Amino acid sequence: MAKKKQRPIPEINASSMADIAFLLLIFFLVTTTIASDKGLAILLPPKKQDDVQVKLKDRNVFTVLLNSNSQLLVEEELMDINNIKEEAKKFISNPTKNEKLSESPLEAVVSLKTDRGTKYEAYIRVMDELKKAYNELRAEHMGVTLQKFLELENDPKQLEDKEAEIVKKYEAAKEAIPYRLSEAEPTKVGG
Repeated sequence: MAKKKQRPIPEINASSMADIAFLLLIFFLVTTTIASDKGLAILLPPKKQDDVQVKLKDRNVFTVLLNSNSQLLVEEELMDINNIKEEAKKFISNPTKNEKLSESPLEAVVSLKTDRGTKYEAYIRVMDELKKAYNELRAEHMGVTLQKFLELENDPKQLEDKEAEIVKKYEAAKEAIPYRLSEAEPTKVGG
């Protein structure tokens, strides 16, 4: 038997492979967009050293409880989330001067309490409905549409460009109907 001649194993020049991999990595980093989730735009109050106990009359507190099953209990009655905005507006403004509703918008406080297992989506829906109630009341106080009020609220630079009268109405509406939402259980007193 004749011995076969061994062929040399062909080599691949890999000297530029690292450069190509590096360039591909840079290309993908530059061309892809990274989605960033945004949270709620809520300004938290500064941390207080001492616990302050605020005593409120029972009639001035609009109690909203949201359990882990996304069931809503408003003033000790089951309610659909879609109805909370109108009930909150009625409570805050008290147009009929009902003894069971708030004394005035300045005194009204919305107390929202949730369970540990409350779904985030349900919590956000309730917060949105409560914020809508305040925004609609403020728009009515200004005598403008909700859309116009939200434009002013979302773009404060517009206020600088507008006439002084609309700025005064906007500030007056915010003072007359302050956004008072408590996520801690307030202490109630009878009356």
